[in-house]
Amino acid sequence: MRALSPEDEFIAVIDQHKGLIYKIANSYKKDGDDRKDLVQEIIFQLWRSFHSFNRQSQVSTWMYRVALNVSISSYRKDKREAARRLPFSENMLEFSAPEMQIETEQNLWLLQQFINELNRLDKALMLLYLEDKNGKEMAEILGLSETNVRTRINRIKGKLKQRFSTINTY
Repeated sequence: MRALSPEDEFIAVIDQHKGLIYKIANSYKKDGDDRKDLVQEIIFQLWRSFHSFNRQSQVSTWMYRVALNVSISSYRKDKREAARRLPFSENMLEFSAPEMQIETEQNLWLLQQFINELNRLDKALMLLYLEDKNGKEMAEILGLSETNVRTRINRIKGKLKQRFSTINTY
């Protein structure tokens, strides 16, 4: 059996795990064109570092780490540029929930909004948590201790619970 070339192996890895790339890009970019650009940048950075991936961790762990780093860098750059251009956040214009949605859809929408308001590390933690990653995997991806991951997740869940309770009391 012939071994795969590095290019073919990379394409196979990307194809197998493309869902995580799109999930992260969707969480950091709302505009379709910006999201496509971010996906392209993530894949480019994965390719640049593919030869140095040491396989001591799972491929998905390595991909999460690269994708989150690229996304966070892009997010920081966007925030700096937006601060120079606009006196207010573009998200302020998009904050109304779609009318006539069922309660579950509203709650999912609100959850996404609340997650988007978190700092970049907590946002990354929640994305991994919602992806059903265990504490060890999250710690490895984000370079934190498992204890720190558990503590942060519990605090975030508490914040989210409080946000939902204040909304549901009105």
